[in-house]
Amino acid sequence: MKIVVLNAGSSSLKCKIFEFPSKKLLYTQEIEKIGEHGSPIRSHAEALEALDIDFSVIDIIGHRVVHGGEKLQESVLIDEDVIATIKDLIPLAPLHNPANLKGIEVARQKAPSTPQVAVFDTAFHATLQKEAYIYALPYELYEKEGIRRYGFHGTSHSYLAKAAAKELQKELHEINIITLHLGNGASACAIKKGKSIDTSMGFTPLEGLVMGTRCGDLDPEILLYMQRELHKSTQDVEHIVNYESGLKGICGEKDLREILDRSDEKAKLALDIMVRRIQKYIGAYMVLLEDVDAIVFSGGIGEHSEEIRHRVMDNKIFKNIKMLVIQTDEELEIANESYRVVKGE
Repeated sequence: MKIVVLNAGSSSLKCKIFEFPSKKLLYTQEIEKIGEHGSPIRSHAEALEALDIDFSVIDIIGHRVVHGGEKLQESVLIDEDVIATIKDLIPLAPLHNPANLKGIEVARQKAPSTPQVAVFDTAFHATLQKEAYIYALPYELYEKEGIRRYGFHGTSHSYLAKAAAKELQKELHEINIITLHLGNGASACAIKKGKSIDTSMGFTPLEGLVMGTRCGDLDPEILLYMQRELHKSTQDVEHIVNYESGLKGICGEKDLREILDRSDEKAKLALDIMVRRIQKYIGAYMVLLEDVDAIVFSGGIGEHSEEIRHRVMDNKIFKNIKMLVIQTDEELEIANESYRVVKGE
């Protein structure tokens, strides 16, 4: 059985093909700069054509979808109702869900009779309790508008939990771990007995850790101050906190490799702030978990930066906790979920 996994971004398309049940990787390709000036690929439809996939031999197509809201809290076969719900959630993920939908629409045109599955970044965090996901805002904002913490990178955290259980030689339901998905986007997750009980990202992927260009945790009054006193528009503020903040905002550079090569004060400050924020979340999650089997590093930074791992773990409170470095594989997790859903398991 062959499973195609499509991970469609706003201007990119990642694709992997797996053989199941062996899980052997048969094919991988990524197309970037879709629709951008000078790119020969003008649309996701053209990108899919460029992948040169023979859909007649494909048994299942799995899609990454960033936001499933409260209605879609587990992986599902895609039908018109599912598509309608993903469209309804676009205001909660305006940069991600439209691109995910493009991938779905194009794939359904290419292979209308092939089972297709939506796997949601938010689904792994559906196990959060209310005290973890309700904001201290008027409760009707949750009831009527769905304003709550959802969490993201769930596909990665789910994969890491299963991989960590294998390394620890325990069953998934036996482990308590803290997973760190550290890249240009970054999040932490507290996993108790194999289930997510807290995570750093919230209503959107902006909350939590310091990222490449995102600020992470912030006093919300700052946003109002920028609008009121600095005469910034809503769009200006949204752009600042998502694209001009984080590491880039502090030292002018978002690429960690470039920052590590620098010795100036702003580069040092950016690293200090990022590491401190990660340590704060680890400490908080240790309280929630009580027992921690391991701290798991993953993502581009987590996997490849020994210096950041060392700096994060250089704390006497948790330096004796086992550290694992695991390469995440979101596409394989999507393939696993797609296989499970189609097989009815």
